[in-house]
Amino acid sequence: MTAMDPSDPLDAVDRRILQVLQAQGRITYDELAARVSLSPSAALRRVKRLEDGGVISGYVALLAPERVGLGLTAYLTVRLEKHNDPQARSPLDLFAAAVQAWPEVIECVALSGDIDYLLRVVVQDMEHYSRFVMDTLLKHPAVRDCKTSFVLQRLKSTTALPL
Repeated sequence: MTAMDPSDPLDAVDRRILQVLQAQGRITYDELAARVSLSPSAALRRVKRLEDGGVISGYVALLAPERVGLGLTAYLTVRLEKHNDPQARSPLDLFAAAVQAWPEVIECVALSGDIDYLLRVVVQDMEHYSRFVMDTLLKHPAVRDCKTSFVLQRLKSTTALPL
């Protein structure tokens, strides 16, 4: 099997492999091969091709936040200041660089519309949240304001993509 061209569509076997790996990332190649009707060596080659092609970007252990002391999850919408000084660095660039260093932020996405960014933040408790917002987020020079919604109940949480 050759290296994967990013424009190549995934075939049915690739999709079955990805579905299994999304559910059980630590499965052995023997078990994976049996589940997708391939030999172990063919399964290994396919997985390697998917990794090399960037379809599989990594493997992780998924943690339960509350079991590691992070009992509060919040979603924050953030609006940035609009500076028009062509000599100054863009507020978007400044914020994008800063957010990488904030461990409380586990996801940050740029949005269309009135809001610039949506952050998913996990913290120990309300005191930790307050320190993060007051001492870090709102002190960033590019941040104009933020609004927060707290997670009351998690109805669905998955990392699996619908293949």
